[in-house]
Amino acid sequence: MTVLHLADEGEAADLAAFLSRLLHYDRGAAVRLQGAGTALAVFGRPPSFEVLAIRAVRLAKPYEDGLDVTLDVTVSVGELLESVDETAGTVGVPEAVTGPPWAGVLPPRGGWRVEPGLPAPDELRAMVAAVIAEFRSRTQELEPEARTRAELDRIGREIWSRTVGDTGLPVRAVHAAQSLGFLRAEGMGELGLVSSGAWLRLRTPYGSIAVRRGGLGALGVSVR
Repeated sequence: MTVLHLADEGEAADLAAFLSRLLHYDRGAAVRLQGAGTALAVFGRPPSFEVLAIRAVRLAKPYEDGLDVTLDVTVSVGELLESVDETAGTVGVPEAVTGPPWAGVLPPRGGWRVEPGLPAPDELRAMVAAVIAEFRSRTQELEPEARTRAELDRIGREIWSRTVGDTGLPVRAVHAAQSLGFLRAEGMGELGLVSSGAWLRLRTPYGSIAVRRGGLGALGVSVR
């Protein structure tokens, strides 16, 4: 098994926390790993949010039977989490699995440009709290016979498909950022919203959330 040495114990702990959150939403989740040099990108897709979550992990050198070539593999989240050793600051790369369809369509590596209009972190957190409260209120007001899965899904889609101001970023992307630990109340640095072709990406110091504005034929989608 290839063993990756992370930059420090904090990187290992943050990676483990991210993987645990993905498992919370999908016990059979998979992630795509792409690594080279001293950087590892972990791509996941929590099904509840319909977004792509990206966690950047800093790697250390030198390696002992570790990363000496470019890494690109899709693995089980559960197996990857089990291989994280927070004390040693290492993670083992499990055997590859057959990747879900989303793993073949990732955001482009470059060509990103800054988009204006993104609110401050505290405003975004307040927005998430407000839409969660609205969802609970509207669903609780339904008569028992009307509280069907289809109706709950309809209300959810209507609420979480709203955009953040004029940015075009769906509220579900902000909700995902908070739920995955990317939008923290303390120690929050600068946020950014960038775009490249069909993709929008909410960047935080702890990870990114990417959403596609178009289909596979749209400009800026790279299939790897």
